[in-house]
Amino acid sequence: MSIKVMTVRLPESMARKLGAVSRAEGLPVSEVVREGIENHITSRCSDEAFKERLRRVHEEHRDVLKDLGIED
Repeated sequence: MSIKVMTVRLPESMARKLGAVSRAEGLPVSEVVREGIENHITSRCSDEAFKERLRRVHEEHRDVLKDLGIED
């Protein structure tokens, strides 16, 4: 598994809450953040309206690639 390092900017109050959750769960902040992101992705992928928006974005990108002669 490869790891992508990212920077996330949080309001101070959210960072304090995240730290408190992390300490209470006995987990690193990064693990709590990964869990939250995974839960968000799972939630979005079960939302039909989101899936339709994702398909639309995919089609738009495919059209741009076709216009650039990169994809048939």
